[in-house]
Amino acid sequence: QLQASGGGLVQAGGSLRLSCAATSSTYAMGWFRQAPGKERELVAAINWLGTSRYYADSVKGRFTISRDNIKSTVYLQMNSLKPEDTAVYLCAARRSGQLGEEYDYWGQGTQVTVSS
Repeated sequence: QLQASGGGLVQAGGSLRLSCAATSSTYAMGWFRQAPGKERELVAAINWLGTSRYYADSVKGRFTISRDNIKSTVYLQMNSLKPEDTAVYLCAARRSGQLGEEYDYWGQGTQVTVSS
């Protein structure tokens, strides 16, 4: 139900934009990441109206989550990338439409690699 894209290799300080196409525009959406040997981390989330957002402290001021409900697509704009941002990024959806801890649907990951 979720299709993520946009990962790649970028130099430190560069930018990438991830996209996640969902089957419904009424889901709350989140972007997670998982690096080798580390726990999965919620990076950013947005409610279905786009009026409420969450960011992990590690990405505040650098990453922006947004959505286009006509296209049922959520974006993660990543600027000022650092090598420690290197991870597999996954999108996930909550049926409730509001921010929360539990996600109902998961997409496949897209690799983001930031070189120093």
